[in-house]
Amino acid sequence: MMQDAQSEQIALTIQQPWAELILRGTKTVEVRSVPVGMRTTIYLYTSKKLSLIPAASVAMQGCGVNIEELPRGNIVGTVEIVDCQPCVREDAPAACVPWGLMQGQYSWRLANPQRCQPPVRTPCVPYGMWFYPFKANSTNSKNRN
Repeated sequence: MMQDAQSEQIALTIQQPWAELILRGTKTVEVRSVPVGMRTTIYLYTSKKLSLIPAASVAMQGCGVNIEELPRGNIVGTVEIVDCQPCVREDAPAACVPWGLMQGQYSWRLANPQRCQPPVRTPCVPYGMWFYPFKANSTNSKNRN
């Protein structure tokens, strides 16, 4: 997949195990405090920090995966953002979090997750929620060197 990396394709930084759950198709709603206007395929970049939200461990139960062993600090795949709406209680199962964490937030609806194997190290690391991992001289990222 990454052999034809798109320099204009943006990446979303997301903590593990949320990225893993998205790639498995279990998590089809990403909860964020801001709406997203784009409807496109994006890269999933895993932050180096694991999620501290207790719901993350609960959501991974039964997956047979050690959260500590999930890839971090890499592009792990792609997913398509297909819609965005204010969160409703019915989104909670697809978001893998309790409704109380979703109130007043936005549901980014996701589809068509594609895992890249192996995870891909990028020439730069993010500086914020969004960044262009393969764009030369990206102004919103820092070199890994």
